[in-house]
Amino acid sequence: MASNRVTAAQVAERAGVSKAAVSRVFNPGRSVSPSLAEKVTRAAEQLGYSPNLLARSLSLGRTRMIGLIVPYLYNQYYAEVLEQISLAFQAVNYRVLVFVLPKTASAIEHVVDDLLRYRVDGLVVASVVLSSQLAERCIEAGVPILLFNRVEGHGSFPSVTSDNLRGGRSAARHLLSLGHQRIGYIAGWEDASTQRDRESGFREALQTQGLELHSRGVGNFIREDAQAAARDMFARPDHPSAVFVANDFMAFAVIDVLRHALGIRVPEDVSVMGYGDIAMAAWPSYDLTTIHQPTEKMVSRAVSMMLEMIEEKTEDTTSVVIPNTLVVRTSTAKFGKIAT
Repeated sequence: MASNRVTAAQVAERAGVSKAAVSRVFNPGRSVSPSLAEKVTRAAEQLGYSPNLLARSLSLGRTRMIGLIVPYLYNQYYAEVLEQISLAFQAVNYRVLVFVLPKTASAIEHVVDDLLRYRVDGLVVASVVLSSQLAERCIEAGVPILLFNRVEGHGSFPSVTSDNLRGGRSAARHLLSLGHQRIGYIAGWEDASTQRDRESGFREALQTQGLELHSRGVGNFIREDAQAAARDMFARPDHPSAVFVANDFMAFAVIDVLRHALGIRVPEDVSVMGYGDIAMAAWPSYDLTTIHQPTEKMVSRAVSMMLEMIEEKTEDTTSVVIPNTLVVRTSTAKFGKIAT
């Protein structure tokens, strides 16, 4: 069957220019005169021409596509990251190919296989552990990798995170400043660098005041697990007067359990704080005290690092740590208000 697709040659003939001139007009970053651009685009519109940008990119050795792996989107934080990263790359004529990681052991391997088949120019891995074998395959394929909101212990890949150690310290200092002594912690996924650093900083600041954690639960960054951890921690009569939760998403689940399942008031009976400062944290129903994670700055730095690795062919193992800040809202209160 004959194809009805309009070709660049037909556009060139209609505009009275060469095919190379048409290519220059539709190739991002190429210098063309305003009159040539107007003549070619007018002819293209008349004929209904749509350039095959992917084919053109491949002919130049690049797809101008960035692979982004995220663990899930039900946590609003990753929806925010996805939006910001996509817009930042679009502003420099790149497009983002998103893979949400299924909850299976072999999922990451299949995802990386797909991304390499799509011939992405770079790979941003957000809060997902990438095995050394898979990383080596990406390197062999000439695909630079950047870790976002995660570091890996060997320091082989560049990464961008917020200052999780500092954030944990700030959380502990805030609760201590309110007079709390019985302080609990609900952890995220134990193997995550973000979880480890937040807890380490939190414990460190408590220890400077001669305190240890009163109680500890594990929420795995999953709502249902955080709910179960909260029920277990606060069902006992000697429950903590304050709890730091490793991210906002779990903190919302903890507040819901306290208020609606256990009849415990927040903050009158228990102070709750999280980490991240996602948009929902400011909603009046939660008004969550939290550690503000500077996502916009993290995204901006990650994009600039990735572009440098792609376009300048540089190798980078830099670990960038962006400072964070404490945001005090009404989910925490002085110990004097606590019902004992």
